Amino acid sequence: MSLLRRVNRHRQSRIFNTIDMTSLMDLTFLLLITFIVTMPALEQSISVRLPQGKADELPQKKVNTISLDVEGKTYFNNAEITLDDLERTLGNLAAEDPETAVLVRGDERIEYGKIAAILKILYKVKITRMALVTQAE
Repeated sequence: MSLLRRVNRHRQSRIFNTIDMTSLMDLTFLLLITFIVTMPALEQSISVRLPQGKADELPQKKVNTISLDVEGKTYFNNAEITLDDLERTLGNLAAEDPETAVLVRGDERIEYGKIAAILKILYKVKITRMALVTQAE
């Protein structure tokens, strides 16, 4: 009888050296899917319908972006800004780095004069590396 008790006691005290990975895998895949879905929204958070056109690929290095939405609001690197502040900011950037690149993203439904005002500012602060962003045809 005592031998039977020892065997039962030994079975109950066995420690499992494994971790159930199923819930960790589920969590990992959930986070991965969340990042895949949200990253495009974070990258271009200002809704601008770009005009279509034929153009080269955008540069891969760090560039500054000026966006104009359909309501006529101006954004510099996804932060709303006035034209006076934009001129001051771009002037500082051009003074620090003459090779500063700027992409201008304008909604196709806004007046051309608003894009022209941005181009005048770029010319005034002597930024020569700029491009108008279009949607691929």
